[in-house]
Amino acid sequence: MSSATEARLLRVKEVAETLSVSNMTVYRLIRDAQLRAIRVGHGWRISETDLAAFLQRHSS
Repeated sequence: MSSATEARLLRVKEVAETLSVSNMTVYRLIRDAQLRAIRVGHGWRISETDLAAFLQRHSS
């Protein structure tokens, strides 16, 4: 994979801070399939690309 296609994986806490919401809100967005995420061990990771797509879809 080239560096141009690599996306950093963010933790739920980082996404929550970026969106200024609680961790539980991020978990709800993942559960409701509004925000794509992958399971890593016991936690979830969200790629920067998926977060950017989510923000694009939900921007006013």
